[in-house]
Amino acid sequence: MHIAMLAGEYPPLWGGLGSATYHLCNFLSEMGHEITVITRKLKNGERPSIKNVNIVEVNWLYAPMAFTRSYGKNAIKALKKVNSNNLIDIIHLHCPLIALTGKEILSLRENIAPVITSLHGSWLGERDGIIAARKQKESAVWKNPNDLAILLTAKYYSKYETAAAKSSNICVANSKATKNDFCTRYSLSDEWNCEVIHWGIDESLFRPINHENDNDKSDYKLVREKEFGIEENGQLLLAVGRLAARKGFRFLLKSMPLVLEKFPKTKLVIIGRGSMYKTLNKQAKKLGISDSVIIESGMEFERLATFYRSADLVVYPSYYEGQGLIPLEAMASGTPIITVNDGPLPEMVDDLVGALYSPSNNNDLSLKIIDELSNPELRNLQSINGRKRVLEEGTFTQEKTAIEFEKLYNKIKSTN
Repeated sequence: MHIAMLAGEYPPLWGGLGSATYHLCNFLSEMGHEITVITRKLKNGERPSIKNVNIVEVNWLYAPMAFTRSYGKNAIKALKKVNSNNLIDIIHLHCPLIALTGKEILSLRENIAPVITSLHGSWLGERDGIIAARKQKESAVWKNPNDLAILLTAKYYSKYETAAAKSSNICVANSKATKNDFCTRYSLSDEWNCEVIHWGIDESLFRPINHENDNDKSDYKLVREKEFGIEENGQLLLAVGRLAARKGFRFLLKSMPLVLEKFPKTKLVIIGRGSMYKTLNKQAKKLGISDSVIIESGMEFERLATFYRSADLVVYPSYYEGQGLIPLEAMASGTPIITVNDGPLPEMVDDLVGALYSPSNNNDLSLKIIDELSNPELRNLQSINGRKRVLEEGTFTQEKTAIEFEKLYNKIKSTN
């Protein structure tokens, strides 16, 4: 079938939504479907090429939050043009980075094809995450135009999320927490037509280290000893994510002094793009832990995957997620994960694969890290369990995600 994806983010923008959309398109293409991705036009960057996936770029207003509406209007025009040349079977919207009215969505259903909407999270949830980060003095939000725009306009733009939730043929939340979030915030009934499909990760890329493989052993030694200077019997903690207040990296830094008292050879490596590089380095210096903290820019997935499987522990201190893929990448890499006991994260993480700490509790996070580092036998077991959870349960692979979406496409196409 011919599927039209309306995604405000798509590679080379490798955010969570862009990455999820790209990998879904890749697997749907392998299943024999044709996909048209209508996304925002970029000035720079090369789009990845996938067989049977056509990219249509549209103009958008370069302004925080407001771009979702301008992009949405232009995406509808492009969608109509695509349909006039090649009839579309399914329209797949990716919220919240596209803002359409209920009337517009109903018109698409009546005149083009059934509409399925993926809920990657909510603007109000993003806003609450930023507020929680601000309470922990993560960063002055006025320094970040995107954070400030979300704080000021999330309530206004949430009306478009309500429209998508109520007007689409079916919605798909990326976690039970996201589905419950929408039900609660937007007063949606239990009969609301919404499925839950977790986004999966690439289990062949994110894999455990093979200690029998010379290349793996060489990469492991290079990362730990040469790149980060980890001494014998030292520990490598890894934290991955955009360098923004909502990701909780300043909260993590506050937890490190207690960890370093117990394990002074530990190095914390933070990897991500964003505007907080100087802020985080300044805080590390103020805490007296600069020699134990390294901040790296974002990188290609292949190199990042090497870091995952070279780490002793991954820590993910985010204040809000629709789902969160980094815990899954850690688990698939055979590395235990510590994250917050809140939102969708407990749907993926428990003490079998890592640990959960109490929200906004620095001391609890410190103790959880210390407990994990103190028990290598437990971590070895969690390593096995994490990989097993991603693979054998099958819920968290990209292939399983694509199969589940294909079932929904066939379902709504056959009933319309």
